[in-house]
Amino acid sequence: MASLVREVVGDVLRGARTSQGRTLREVSDSARVSLGYLSEIERGRKEPSSELLTAICDALQVPLSQVLIDAGERMAREERTSRAASIDTSIKVVIPPVVSLAVA
Repeated sequence: MASLVREVVGDVLRGARTSQGRTLREVSDSARVSLGYLSEIERGRKEPSSELLTAICDALQVPLSQVLIDAGERMAREERTSRAASIDTSIKVVIPPVVSLAVA
């Protein structure tokens, strides 16, 4: 099953925060959002408003556009993997050989 947008965005935000070595408290204080709510967003349980998402991105000093690009790329990879897994490889297509019609 495909991931929800809020789950992927939350994962991207958590990745940005942890790669900076920052705690939930540091980012929540800077973004002016409760620690618990930020945790819920990162776990994909809550979907942030565009204003809150902007505040979190500002606190992380990561452009909102980059978060959305990263989330979109992850979702595209998931979709490709899902489609590839659903291809039925047991069906064989037989293409007959081309017969040349030479006129003498």
